[in-house]
Formats: sequence, structure tokens, C-alpha cells
Amino acid sequence: MTYVKFSNPITPPLENTGDTLMTLETHDGIALQGYSFGAETSTAGELVFQTGMVGYPEAITDPSYEGQILVITYPLVGNYGVPDRDLQDEIVNQLPKYFESNRIHVAGLIVAHYTEDYSHYLAKSSLGQWLKEQNVPAIYGVDTRALTKHLRENGSTLGRICLQKKGSSTESALSVDSWTQNFEIPQWVDPNTDNLVAKVSTKEPMFR
Repeated sequence: MTYVKFSNPITPPLENTGDTLMTLETHDGIALQGYSFGAETSTAGELVFQTGMVGYPEAITDPSYEGQILVITYPLVGNYGVPDRDLQDEIVNQLPKYFESNRIHVAGLIVAHYTEDYSHYLAKSSLGQWLKEQNVPAIYGVDTRALTKHLRENGSTLGRICLQKKGSSTESALSVDSWTQNFEIPQWVDPNTDNLVAKVSTKEPMFR
């Protein structure tokens, strides 16, 4: 395949996340590489972006992002960690206090720069730990500015996050000509063909 854009990670791997590579491939011919900081699994969905400066816990638990791979445009993500997931809202039944719903809805997360070193009085864990708990893959080291510009000009597209195979050659994994041989590549998934309302709707009374 001839790519419109192919890019290796724009940052080196962090010591506390490891150096497992991931590649974000889009249906319209872009492949951007980075390093894993969530669950080490492959996934696919619709690729969209969000421009908020803060609020990543709220964004990734927003049911409107069900089945989508979310690109966060703010350059640093993870610096204030994640609040307590077990603390319940005082008004709405079975809803965690600091989130939009009771689970992560995004299929995957893409950021430019990530940190495990969080600092916030409400934080109980890092973002990466939470993503691993819920089996959601995430990548840092991606040129999100170029990716967001592409999405803004061309509209959302299907995307898939591909995980580097265990024991594969890093040199080959970073090559535009041979990377596909070194990654687990899932089938394309279009969440818009599903009944998303049924997937995210609650069947219980929401208010006490």
C-alpha cells in the first residue's frame, strides 16, 4: 500500500511504559506509529478527534464516543491522573462521581505526549493503569497535529490500532515497507453500522 503519510514515533519511549510499538492505520492511507501506554491489544473503529484542554476522564467515558478511536489534540495527557472509579454520584444511580458513564466507551486513545507521573488531589491511578483495567489500547508519540488537520479537512475515517508482535524486529517494525509483517492487524470495524443507542442506553432508573 502507498501511504499518504507514514511516520515513526515523534518521541522516545518512556521508561515506565516500555517500548512496545503500536501503529495507527487509517482507511484513507495514513500510518502513524507510537508506543503503547494502555492495554496491549489491537482494535478498530471510527477515528475522530477532540480539542478539549482538560477532561480526558470525562471524554473517554462519554457514550457518544462508543466504538470510536479518539485523538486528543492537547499536547500532554495523563498529568492529573484519574479519579476514584468506585466513588458514586450522590444523585444519579450507579454513576461514578467524576465520569460521564460507568465505563470507558472509546475503542482506543491517541495522544502526542503522555506521562505516568500525575499530580492531582483526586487522582487514584494513572490513565494508563485505568485503560489496562478496561482493556482499552492507547498510543503516545503520534503527530496528533498533522492527524487532526487531516481529519478536519477530510472528515472522520475508519482506523485501526495495530500492536507490535512479540519478538518482532524493531527495525522492520519501524520501516514503511515491512511494518505490516511485524504487527497484529485487526479487521476494519465501522461502529456506525451498529445500534449504538442500544449499546450505551441504561435500563435502570437514573435518579434516586
